[in-house]
Amino acid sequence: MLGDKRGRKLDKYVSDYVVFDLETTGISAVNDAVIEISAVKVQQGKVVETFSTLVNPQRPIPYRASEVNHIYDDMVKDAPVFEKALADFDAFIGGSYLVGHNIHTFDMKFIWRDSEEYWGRTIANDYIDTLPLAKLCLPRLTHYRLVDLAAHYRISTDGAHRALADCSMNQKVFEKLGKELESSPVTADMKRCPKCGLFLKKRSGRYGEFWGCSGYPACRYTENA
Repeated sequence: MLGDKRGRKLDKYVSDYVVFDLETTGISAVNDAVIEISAVKVQQGKVVETFSTLVNPQRPIPYRASEVNHIYDDMVKDAPVFEKALADFDAFIGGSYLVGHNIHTFDMKFIWRDSEEYWGRTIANDYIDTLPLAKLCLPRLTHYRLVDLAAHYRISTDGAHRALADCSMNQKVFEKLGKELESSPVTADMKRCPKCGLFLKKRSGRYGEFWGCSGYPACRYTENA
């Protein structure tokens, strides 16, 4: 859904959403490009539709990226450019909540950057990142990669690091985290931001510790610890 403001990061479970994932030429949201985008549409916790396409980045794919995602130059030479793929993705998601793993610091930056470059508007959908949710719900885990969470819940990791397989894995993980959120006393006791409703996190600043909204920088609410 295109709009004038970027969507907000939320810390909650919803039953209707779209899980999405990107594969890219590298980790820089400034210099790298998308080479695959996939999404899974979910209603009432059940998968109802999928979307997936390779993307021609109009540049060579670095060998190190191909080692991870197994996407090579010959596979994307006839694929659509990202302007077309992103327009199709936008039509697929509509106004749905977006869900993904580590999307707050990675995938959303690519989506926002390119929608703003192509159309002068941004993807405005609110979104839920399963990485901070997992850290909140499962504080005793030592690693929080998507494959680590899948292993914790005994979910298959077959096809990991291809976008559609990661979407399927993440959808199952998100449903498990939803149940954790319902039953966890930790989340019940967490302080919430009075402005936007997200969880507050204890942070350290120049003048000592304080509570800050987890939605920063979109929400800059703070209070004394």
